[in-house]
Amino acid sequence: MKATLTLLVLLAARGISAVSVPTNVRNFYNRVKTGTCTGSDKLKGGFYDEDGGQAQWSYCQKSVAGKAIFIQGPSTLANMDIDCDGDLSDPVDGRCGSSTDTQGETRWKDEVQAASNHQISDLNANIHSYVVFGNERADGGATFDPTDYGVKPLSVMAVVCGDKLIYGVWGDTNGDDGPPLVGEASLSLATACFGTGVNGNNGHDETDVLYIAFPGDDAVPGSSADWTAQNFQQFEDSITALGNRLVQRIS
Repeated sequence: MKATLTLLVLLAARGISAVSVPTNVRNFYNRVKTGTCTGSDKLKGGFYDEDGGQAQWSYCQKSVAGKAIFIQGPSTLANMDIDCDGDLSDPVDGRCGSSTDTQGETRWKDEVQAASNHQISDLNANIHSYVVFGNERADGGATFDPTDYGVKPLSVMAVVCGDKLIYGVWGDTNGDDGPPLVGEASLSLATACFGTGVNGNNGHDETDVLYIAFPGDDAVPGSSADWTAQNFQQFEDSITALGNRLVQRIS
């Protein structure tokens, strides 16, 4: 109990907060949550939301072609697994310690170093809100490269979880250490969504999370993001204004 209380105090000290979901984004969420993605709207299908599941998830552009890309399931959205890759230092708690598939670097490690003027070595899942988006593998399984559709590394993404809108950056991709999965975010982003019950081996199983990526150079925060932030909220605050502009694309 003492450890739990200490954790809650530390997280409260971070001042974790979220943006209210704007009406246009809420209306879009409600439409796609029960929708399907077919034809030219489906950029690539054949993805899973969990090991042992079915390959029914896709990257979709329905009603937002050229403006955004989102993950769509069969009349549902996606879940949220927890990513703890990158900088493995843990300034607050040991929840990433339970992860069984942690990698020592994220996909855009070099870009992070450049964007931060080499002040940090990589993204830190405990601090930086980032999304795992896109699928890279060499075993013949389903792949999807968001850069083919104009999405830039470290660009701002929007995540709708319940009544919260959280911004993150595109920070990692899904690899070939299992089926081609979708629906994953850093521990800090998942905590902002669902609280301290999530950890490196325990995410959010309900397929009610909307992940939205935005193409274009104007979606990249560059040096305006606080890459050297000491906690989630400092980093989140530094990308919120850009995120607010980007979600205005959604209708």
